[in-house]
Amino acid sequence: MQRLRLVAAVAGLAGVAVSIYLTVLHYQGVVPGCPTAGPINCDAVLSSKYAVLAGTSVPTSLLGIVWFAVSAILWTAGWRRAIYAWSGVGLASVTVLVFTEIVLVGAICLWCTAAHVLVLGQFLIAVTIWERERR
Repeated sequence: MQRLRLVAAVAGLAGVAVSIYLTVLHYQGVVPGCPTAGPINCDAVLSSKYAVLAGTSVPTSLLGIVWFAVSAILWTAGWRRAIYAWSGVGLASVTVLVFTEIVLVGAICLWCTAAHVLVLGQFLIAVTIWERERR
């Protein structure tokens, strides 16, 4: 279980890095290294009205920095109940974000997908640990 916690903590740090990258690009007004045409279109996603918190210029990736940082801390500290709840919040958020990308924007951002996969991975690790502890 220690190994799984370590993997989840590293995934949290990777998520912080991806989210920082997207946040820096937002404030610099630069398009990330990603296709910019067709269904995989980072520019379409990251320049949409959904890429910022409603009515502000604060990018959603800034929330990603916070979520992943808290996640890494929780995994490192081993606070299982908090990890389970936080992972559930992350999965719910990713579900909304993926819906927004596919249905409302009509495009997928590869960098966003990387962050989403990291959240999903942490959720699956949390479920795995929870199941092992129940036995």
